[in-house]
Amino acid sequence: MDLTLQISYLIAAVCFIFGLKYLGHPDTAKKGNFLSAVGMFIAVLASLASPEIKQYWGIGVSLIAGGSVGYLIARKIPLTSMPEMVALFNGFGGIASLLVAVAVFRNASMMNSIFALVIAATCLVGGLTFSGSLIAFAKLSEKISSKSMLLSSSRLINSTLGFILLTSIGLWVSHQLDADYCLAMIVISSLLLGVFMVIPIGGGDMPVVISLLNSLSGIAACAAGFLIFNNALIVSGALVGASGVILTVIMCKAMNRPLKSIIFPPILATDQGGAVSSEQSVNSCKADDAYFTLEAARSVVIVPGYGLAVAGAQHSVKELTDLLEENGTDVKYAIHPVAGRMPGHMNVLLAEAGIEYDKLIELEDINSAMDQVDACLVIGANDVVNTDARDNDNSPIYGMPIIEVDKAKNVFIFKRSMGSGFAGIQNPLFYRHNSTMIFGDAKTSLNSIITEYKH
Repeated sequence: MDLTLQISYLIAAVCFIFGLKYLGHPDTAKKGNFLSAVGMFIAVLASLASPEIKQYWGIGVSLIAGGSVGYLIARKIPLTSMPEMVALFNGFGGIASLLVAVAVFRNASMMNSIFALVIAATCLVGGLTFSGSLIAFAKLSEKISSKSMLLSSSRLINSTLGFILLTSIGLWVSHQLDADYCLAMIVISSLLLGVFMVIPIGGGDMPVVISLLNSLSGIAACAAGFLIFNNALIVSGALVGASGVILTVIMCKAMNRPLKSIIFPPILATDQGGAVSSEQSVNSCKADDAYFTLEAARSVVIVPGYGLAVAGAQHSVKELTDLLEENGTDVKYAIHPVAGRMPGHMNVLLAEAGIEYDKLIELEDINSAMDQVDACLVIGANDVVNTDARDNDNSPIYGMPIIEVDKAKNVFIFKRSMGSGFAGIQNPLFYRHNSTMIFGDAKTSLNSIITEYKH
């Protein structure tokens, strides 16, 4: 039986590895997702077949309940809410690992120092991931302010919590204090640390936070796998943890900022956004008027952002792209690594509308040709085209590479209002001579342009 169990875990691990590989490209992403699901199904069945499992009734009810909730979420949650859902899933992964560690502790007949250390580490990472993910969810869904909430005492609070955690772990491992008390202190402190670590982080840094929390949820799962001697959980957790770390590094590089400055923002940091005079005015026009410029354009670049997702305008963008190309216009999409509110948000959205992957151009490649572009459509994006990141060294996003749409001959910016982006800072791009604002719902505005093409 044990050999069959380990072979099943090995097959599941192979499915996870190849599933992750296939997820690396849109053409094979569905296959990768399916293969990963098959691997998890095999791992769950194999675990249920283990002779140690006794509570089949409770496990069955939990599987049905969890599967039903997951199905409803997958069917009902729109793509605009995907970042929040990912944040919650990260949190659920963290709390599951924490509960496994507590259960192992409560049922352990013996507790040596190494075992205690693994339990403590699992509780620490799992608790931090859970509470941090809840705060990330609240920021992404705007239930609390998405702005950076810097507290003068935040470093003192985090340092104190870190000291309590390390002290509790040390006293437990060295058997200097009651294990129940130490575990309680570790769980409470880790939950509080997750809250106070994520609250100071601004909305513009949420994509990095999401990828980091995803990595932590994998690390917690891997540690939980060691506690219950489950090879499939160890492998899957390690894969999630490692891929999350790699993605976090890529995101930090894309923002040209070290991870330390994102997770521990300077206390004196302020949102000194755009040097915009109150006397400046913006150019604006109706969506219909933009048609004449687009009709004559030989090259058009579309920059999608979270506003496009909110408006559900991805299919309208695809239809406009088809009409532009029928008119002989070369159309490309400029994709910033942190556009949207989670890694790959725009890629998923555009793929769902059937936009070819080869039309999606990365930041460095598109910027080198931007001065030759006749018209640029900025749809719901803000922070990733904010010229302050390049020109204003007092800006909190200074140094972050941006899509330099201001170099295009004409820039049309689709926005509901003059409000600031998720990072909470003004954008001087709106006031440039070659920029024109198109106010209103992005989908409605795009459909107006499409109507003009069809006349």
